[in-house]
Amino acid sequence: MPSQRDALHPRLRAITDLTPGATREGAGLHEYDGEVADLSPDGVRSALSRLGGETLEDAHDEAHLAAFERALRLELGELELHRSNPLYHLGELDVSVYDREYAPKEDRDRARVAHLARWPELVEHAIAALDRVPAPVARSLGGAIAGAADGLPDDLPEDVRAAALAAHARLVAHIEHAAKHGPESAALGAADLGALMGAGEAMEVDLADLAARADAERDRLRTRLAEATARLAPGEEPMEVARGLTRLHPDADGVLDAARRWTALAMEFTDERGLAPYGDGECRIDVSPPSQRWATAMMAWSGPWEADTPSFYYVTPPDASWTEAEAGEWLEMFSHTTLPAISVHEVAPGHYSHGRALRRAPGQVRKALHSMTFAEGWAHYAEEMCLEEGFGEYAAERLGDPEWTATHYEIGVWVEALIRVTRLSAAIGVHTGGMSVEEAAARFAEDTPLQGPAALSEARRATFDPTYGRYTWGKLEILALRERARREWGADFSLARFHQALLDLGSPPLGLIGAAVERG
Repeated sequence: MPSQRDALHPRLRAITDLTPGATREGAGLHEYDGEVADLSPDGVRSALSRLGGETLEDAHDEAHLAAFERALRLELGELELHRSNPLYHLGELDVSVYDREYAPKEDRDRARVAHLARWPELVEHAIAALDRVPAPVARSLGGAIAGAADGLPDDLPEDVRAAALAAHARLVAHIEHAAKHGPESAALGAADLGALMGAGEAMEVDLADLAARADAERDRLRTRLAEATARLAPGEEPMEVARGLTRLHPDADGVLDAARRWTALAMEFTDERGLAPYGDGECRIDVSPPSQRWATAMMAWSGPWEADTPSFYYVTPPDASWTEAEAGEWLEMFSHTTLPAISVHEVAPGHYSHGRALRRAPGQVRKALHSMTFAEGWAHYAEEMCLEEGFGEYAAERLGDPEWTATHYEIGVWVEALIRVTRLSAAIGVHTGGMSVEEAAARFAEDTPLQGPAALSEARRATFDPTYGRYTWGKLEILALRERARREWGADFSLARFHQALLDLGSPPLGLIGAAVERG
């Protein structure tokens, strides 16, 4: 009997062989466990030469697959980003997927050892490729690369551990050298940024138009934030009210319980209102595994090719070694105002609900190839859509806490959205040369509750994650499509129908989401 991997369409197999990390993490195709991509210059050229082939019968799936092929040819072939951006190689180092209980522990442990045994090979390829790393990118990613070896299991075979750590040290030294001696500009330029954003989304991108849309969205969000904060604190400056609210949060021991409470409310609301097509499965809330503690919160869903094992909403409380001030700053991200929106985003009807739909997506392409712009756009759209549908009032009634009102949820939605839209503006500004990292940090400090190091960290992310404006961009495209569906479907429109039709497409390139209206 052929394996799942062997049964893939040859064109799809050529992509998954080049992206084993994304395939096992997002699609749950664990026949790629223990494997890494060869991202050396020769390895990439060889892999790209295998892309393409026979046209698929379904026109939508053909366009979806072709967009991913175009994106890889652009990123790794024309732009050669694996030579300037260590993030590609950092993704291959990642062994966090083996922490999730998708298979018996002994199988996952065996896969982790096999993966770590390939770190020396992986690092050799990374050092051969990374000859164009800009100093700002190296400085921004240095901590993440140095931390890639944190939390390795104590029971690793000693020879594997020693070889992996020695290889890791070589990569760290290579990136440290780039941080001192690499070129000072990380800007891609307008043409390359536009091509990078559009290729995988099957659409042309007009950066000037997108920047204008981001500015208009920022203005709308600031107006809505001012209206909401005025109901709680009339006459006070809106952002100062928002910053004050983010300082009200559970303590370190209470973060998980708070996340569980908000998850339960979000799932109940989504199910009662029919906001997502599937509400089955199990979502557990737990502390992030050591390898994932760089993130505040994240969803690790049960992938389409996995047995139906629990998905995990991971939450990272402050480290026990941090000072009280450091822990307090971290906990602000789990405030009573923002944690509800984060839970909607990560769980229901956001990423968890999306993951349940992906398990039913028809065909191999939709199960395997996920546009992160759509995925993050969907989860971000869910935050405001739940506001429109009354989640704040629903939660306030069930909590029975006079200190928490529907307005708190609304403010949390606007605060989170302002951070996301500022990312889009910063990415366009930094990579087209219109904004320095310091100017981007100042914009975060002005338009969001983030200040000082937090604002600078967000701005620096633009240097190595030039498409991190995907949250707002995806949301805006989904909102525009929803209005089209209202017009074309008329009295037959409902959110349930729209969401079902949209998620039946899997996690499609943005340029193809119109099929939800045409086929739905």
